[in-house]
Amino acid sequence: DKIASSTNLIGHDVSRTGVQRALLKPMEETDVDLKVPHDPISMLEEIERYRKTGKRKKTIVNTRNILFVVSGAFHELTELIKKRMVDQGIGFGATVTSRSERGDYLKHVKPEDLIKFGFETEFVGRLPVISVFEELSEDDLYAILKNPNNPVIISKKLDFKAYEILVRFEDKALRTLARLACEQQTGARGLVSAIEKVLLKLEKKLPSTDVKRLPVTEEVIEDPEGMLQEIISTHDDPKWTQLYEKLTHEEKESLKEHLRNNEAVLAGMCKIGLTPSRIDLIADVYTTSAWSINGIMEKIGTYYDQVKKVEAYFHKTHDLNVNLDDDAIDIVIREMFSAPTALGEFYKQLTTKFEYGFKLIRDRVGQDTFVITKEAMENPEGFFNDLVKKIYTEPSDC
Repeated sequence: DKIASSTNLIGHDVSRTGVQRALLKPMEETDVDLKVPHDPISMLEEIERYRKTGKRKKTIVNTRNILFVVSGAFHELTELIKKRMVDQGIGFGATVTSRSERGDYLKHVKPEDLIKFGFETEFVGRLPVISVFEELSEDDLYAILKNPNNPVIISKKLDFKAYEILVRFEDKALRTLARLACEQQTGARGLVSAIEKVLLKLEKKLPSTDVKRLPVTEEVIEDPEGMLQEIISTHDDPKWTQLYEKLTHEEKESLKEHLRNNEAVLAGMCKIGLTPSRIDLIADVYTTSAWSINGIMEKIGTYYDQVKKVEAYFHKTHDLNVNLDDDAIDIVIREMFSAPTALGEFYKQLTTKFEYGFKLIRDRVGQDTFVITKEAMENPEGFFNDLVKKIYTEPSDC
């Protein structure tokens, strides 16, 4: 809607109409030269390249397989549609719709309405599909806030974490924020202004206090000034710690449910399975950091590959095939999240606690492939005792 020509001008709005006309050819199948004459930098680079090589290099993109999506708010379009519909329905049979039902009018948009709005006929003709989005309801905004990848909540947690303050949000608080944002009638953008309006006062004041844990409840959202004073004056009260731990537990359980419900999609992102232990790992990392689920999953995938490389290096060095099961890998990954040297410590553990025992077993029965379980990682001595007992109670092939 920003490139539509103004209806208040007499004649063509050259700047906006020019943008529309410039988009006409790219919106059809054509070859677009990425180096344009009015870009002096690219022209100088091309001259220098031609001077050195004597050849002209053209960088061209074909727009055949490019999908163009043109979107906007189109606030004034409603009046044009309303006028057309009222003109067509004048008389006793006319249907009079309230002004507040803006979305109902937009559902009846036609190309002629867009042309009256300020678009060129040729431009509208290249947009074969017109879709109208529904307005976000309070439930929609609440669902956005509940999404673990929601950047509004994550960014606010990061803001407080910069001052070493950990934040947890009560479910009722998120519902109240959604209601405040819905009242602004600005869509999802209202979430940012709603949460900033409430928590900005706390963000300014709390860093200079001893408060390190902030449970954001419904009362905090409705009365930030009053609750700020109460939190500061009674921050040593055990009730705040108990409330914070309660909200942490609720957030963790909610996240686990989200992971289980979206297991197929999330597992495909990092190309590893979501076992129960891995779901617990993701939930623990999420609640102790301010990372998004996508970021955590990508990191786990990276750490998983690094553990597999250590297994391959151990095989190359000691001629032993060692494979960690998923639960054992999760133990290593958990340590890698908390300590940058955890991978080196894991390899050291393999060589000091497992290598000698595995070689003894290999020399005894010829077995050179071993699976390290979670129990083996936690208790190597007990793992080898059970393994040796099992081997020595079985008859040898010799």
